[in-house]
Amino acid sequence: MSAPYFVTPADAPQVEQVANVYRRTMATSERVMLCEFFLEREAVVQPHQHPADQVGYVVYGKLELTAAGETRVCMPGDTYQIPGGIEHSAKALVDTLLVEVFAPPREELRYQTK
Repeated sequence: MSAPYFVTPADAPQVEQVANVYRRTMATSERVMLCEFFLEREAVVQPHQHPADQVGYVVYGKLELTAAGETRVCMPGDTYQIPGGIEHSAKALVDTLLVEVFAPPREELRYQTK
């Protein structure tokens, strides 16, 4: 990153996290991390869990999100929170853009590699 206080899209190129799911790791501090995720229609994020708390916002699209066995369809403007350690998964019903925050940061997402 060119400056510690500002991150542009040029500083954070998209990388394919898993098939048809693209991540851009944006601003990150020692305690919190902001990521943008673009999911192509029908992209699937398999069930997983991590120690970080996760909160998200649907910018556009339609996301089927399952957390702790409960499934909801999230629409633009919807938000969600998943405490650390809770199993969750997702499927994009249409092309979908999400903004997600992780606390503490997920070390494996700090770098722009798959």
